[in-house]
Amino acid sequence: MNILRTTSLALLLGMGMFAVAQDSQSGAKQDMKDAGSDTKSAAQSAASGTAKGTKKAANATKKGTKKAVNKSAEKTSDAADKVQDKTKQ
Repeated sequence: MNILRTTSLALLLGMGMFAVAQDSQSGAKQDMKDAGSDTKSAAQSAASGTAKGTKKAANATKKGTKKAVNKSAEKTSDAADKVQDKTKQ
């Protein structure tokens, strides 16, 4: 009878440890999924910030280039007027 109790007790303890081990594995698995999800969110956020910064820089470059072209055209026109004035005399 003692052998039967001891064997039953050993089996129950073994099953209990197996259940705990599975729980800790599924918990670790979920932790890995959560970490992957967090990493994905961080990467998307960083990419979004980079895209916004790039767009802002491109717009500033476009505006500066347009300003430079207009200023150059104005100065070229002024110089052409001066040359024209000198050739009339």
